[in-house]
Amino acid sequence: MLWGGSTGGLEIRTSASGETVLRGRFPYAVPTLLQGGRERRREVFQARAFGASVADGGDVHLLVHHDFDRPLASRAAGTLDLTDDDDALTFEARLSLDLADVTHVRDFMGTLKAGLVKGISPGFRVPHGGDLVKRDGDGLMRVVRSADLVEISAVTKPAYPAAQIEARSWETHQDRQPARGAVYALNRWRA
Repeated sequence: MLWGGSTGGLEIRTSASGETVLRGRFPYAVPTLLQGGRERRREVFQARAFGASVADGGDVHLLVHHDFDRPLASRAAGTLDLTDDDDALTFEARLSLDLADVTHVRDFMGTLKAGLVKGISPGFRVPHGGDLVKRDGDGLMRVVRSADLVEISAVTKPAYPAAQIEARSWETHQDRQPARGAVYALNRWRA
């Protein structure tokens, strides 16, 4: 699984019933630098890249730091709503009062209120044909056209707009030498 990220719009509110409501957005069409230096690596998500995952109604979780042992909400539980439009993937999560005594939720809320949780990072898989890697004068640009959304995480240091990500291989088909006449398809980032 791959991860992206954004510092775009994570907010917290308390509803009239006392539950905590988290809202966030992962903006589209905002390129990010994932690796600097001589061979720059950049990535951008096209509008509605997660549209199929949102439309199919499958389960998606809101997690703390991509850890499925630290869930906050999910579509299956009816506590996570997702919206996909031309500008961003947005979510609204409702943390019930029952979660107030759960250790990881209490810890998360403390770090969020202290300003240590800075962004949103979706966990996703790119199906065959869902991305395009192209070389230009600034290095490599990966355009994610469609991706399967698995989870969304609140994180301290998202990959967007940070310049570092660990779960990707940065080779294109031009970078690899065919072995004894073999032809390699375009190499894609992979977990």
